[in-house]
Amino acid sequence: MQPWSGRGNYGLSCAIRASLRSFSRPFTTTSPFQRSKRAQKPERLETRKAKKNTADTLTNGTESIDQKHMYPGKLRRKTMMAEDFPSIVTGLLREMKAEESVSSNPDPDTWKRFERSVLNACKASDRGTGAKQGSLIQVKNTMQKTYLKSGARALKRELEYMLYAQELDTKFSEPNLQQQQKIADMRYPAEWYPQARAIQRTIHLHVGPTNSGKTYAALKRLEASKSGFYAGPLRLLAQEVYHRFHTSGIPCSLVTGDEVKIHEGEKSVVVSNTVEMVNLGQQYEVGVIDEIQMIADPKRGWAWTRALLGARATELHLCGEVRAVPLIRELAALTGDKLEIHRYERLNPLKAMDRSLKGDLRKLEKGDCVVSFSRVGIHALKADIERVTGRRAAIIYGGLPAEIRTQQASLFNDPNNDYDILVASDAIGMGLNLSCKRIIFETVVKNIPTGLSRLGVSEIKQIGGRAGRYRTAAQHNDDKKRQQDTSNVGYVTSLEEVDLPYIRNALSADPPPLKAAGIHPPDSAHEKMAAYFPQDVSLEYVVKRLAEISQTNPLFFMCDIDQHLENAEVIDAVPGLQFPDQLTFMAAPIHAREQSGRDVGMAFVRCVAEHTNGRLLDIEDVRLEILEEPVSAEKNYMHELESLHRSVILYTWLSYRFGGVFTDRTLAVHVKQLVEERMVRALTEFSANKKLRKDASLRRQIALQKQVLEQKQFMEAGRQVNSPDGLYNPDVLDASGTEESAAEIDLVDGDNYEEESEQNATAPEGADVGTASRNHDYEERAQRIATN
Repeated sequence: MQPWSGRGNYGLSCAIRASLRSFSRPFTTTSPFQRSKRAQKPERLETRKAKKNTADTLTNGTESIDQKHMYPGKLRRKTMMAEDFPSIVTGLLREMKAEESVSSNPDPDTWKRFERSVLNACKASDRGTGAKQGSLIQVKNTMQKTYLKSGARALKRELEYMLYAQELDTKFSEPNLQQQQKIADMRYPAEWYPQARAIQRTIHLHVGPTNSGKTYAALKRLEASKSGFYAGPLRLLAQEVYHRFHTSGIPCSLVTGDEVKIHEGEKSVVVSNTVEMVNLGQQYEVGVIDEIQMIADPKRGWAWTRALLGARATELHLCGEVRAVPLIRELAALTGDKLEIHRYERLNPLKAMDRSLKGDLRKLEKGDCVVSFSRVGIHALKADIERVTGRRAAIIYGGLPAEIRTQQASLFNDPNNDYDILVASDAIGMGLNLSCKRIIFETVVKNIPTGLSRLGVSEIKQIGGRAGRYRTAAQHNDDKKRQQDTSNVGYVTSLEEVDLPYIRNALSADPPPLKAAGIHPPDSAHEKMAAYFPQDVSLEYVVKRLAEISQTNPLFFMCDIDQHLENAEVIDAVPGLQFPDQLTFMAAPIHAREQSGRDVGMAFVRCVAEHTNGRLLDIEDVRLEILEEPVSAEKNYMHELESLHRSVILYTWLSYRFGGVFTDRTLAVHVKQLVEERMVRALTEFSANKKLRKDASLRRQIALQKQVLEQKQFMEAGRQVNSPDGLYNPDVLDASGTEESAAEIDLVDGDNYEEESEQNATAPEGADVGTASRNHDYEERAQRIATN
């Protein structure tokens, strides 16, 4: 592969949460695992008193911050609704004032103004009018949202930030408000891309339900083009298109955030990207943007807007749902592009069943997919299904790597094994080809940070649309008997009867049309805004300030900045990082919601800020030790593997942006493969059913015996090909036999027993020759991890 040297400030992700509809019934739906237990006894009097004391202590502001962080989310909601919230804020303000950093403030008037404004905000009525009242309500909503989501510890951090921001506003922002408002003017995003506006584009909008052949038609046009790109929402889809074009003999490159494969030899005709990585500086004949309805996504919508407005393609093909038509029509009129709409019908019918499973897992059949919405619930459901039915269940959820999700989907799709049932989250909504007969919703209610939310119409249609045996549009067109084919009808139902009416209504309803497209300020806007403040200004403040004073057109909305602010908190904790590098890290896939993710992110930021060694094995926060532990089905073990996988993904992502610091990309890719192998083993070899565990163990023993037998044959072949001096000469052996045996074992057991070559233990990519002696211990550890 050719080296890739692109810098990659490709943009940042964000979101504005959609408003939730009121519910017509209480949330009584629970998982089978929970329903199998007896009802809990009422709380004892001592327990209720302890909870009350906890709330009283928190209200008085005397409890430690760590204890506040443990405060239950349900109790936080009750506290906020019960007019105790102002008392909690008062206690936290008292705590802040008592701390040395605030008590030593040389300007007591600043503190008094801040304290007064915060307390007035707590008392503000949501029905108030006027600019001042609206500002107070906004502050109140911010504090309540922070408290509800993360507790008093996070609320105190928010209050500390508000005090810090008030000082900066007074000294630097208010005197330059007009200039800063010009920077934050986001009303005309189409003008950000003058090169795209200079060409006459034709937009082909392909709309239809799931499995209607709309993307197939667009890709056929891409195949016939002289140059083009594909932009998908997931790495899975980008890789699928990449392999499809390679199989067809069309030169194609792959560019995602953490993986780059540049076609060698002749110039590639097509580039397959994730949507954030579309190259707006390149001229193309044809561009394909998949899942265009995500242009209104509150977190990632900006990426679709950027690709749509900025792509320099003569023909731009957009694929998505019918509800995107009105918005795309208005955006095309805004940019002056010609618009053609192509409508498609579903290739196989989709029906809601008349009855649910009534909570009986024994009614599950081969080819069923059960959808749940929490990782713990999915694992519990898998165990329950295997225990009750005696069938094996594959498992898919968002926390699993893309490669593992693909592998689990393949196990489920293969009719020649015993993986008869799939337990999955809404991660199956796109990016995976599934041959499932029925989609069964375990519940239509899911947890979100602010409470409970019922699935929307579009979500139920997207997930339910996976029902029915998967076929491509080409397979459908070749099927002469498709009119008489009744075996490919997709069915949707629920585990509990109470959810079925809602599912039936959602499948027959039309989702509301999209009204606005998400945008995000370009990096240049952040840099211009930061120039008005001191050099050590907090990145969090710059991002928030730009969002606060921004103006948008009714056709657009500002995406939420939650993910950016979480990353900014990690970045601000490390001094000395240049502002352009801060923006790059703000776009990085840092898993800042977990302490382990924050620690890893901070370690990587420190490597760049301090210009220190970024070798993978030298970064202690990357917990490679988990690879030396035996494979286990324990949830904590899987969680550790998922954390390590996210860490190496982040490392490879950064290696394309800071190649001189993070030089171990080859080793990181290898570690990623090792983690995925252990995930596969943990998911496939362990089961709640003793018989299934025994069968998996037997298959593993058979595979191991085959491997030993192939190794013996390999050694015997080597003895027959000796060098003239009678010594064994390995250079003349044909290694194809071992590769075949490895492939054979892979089919039997699902594991990869490929032997490690010396090439896997060479010095890290980018290391100079003078460091060879110092790398000896490093290589030994790498080899030990690889061969464990």
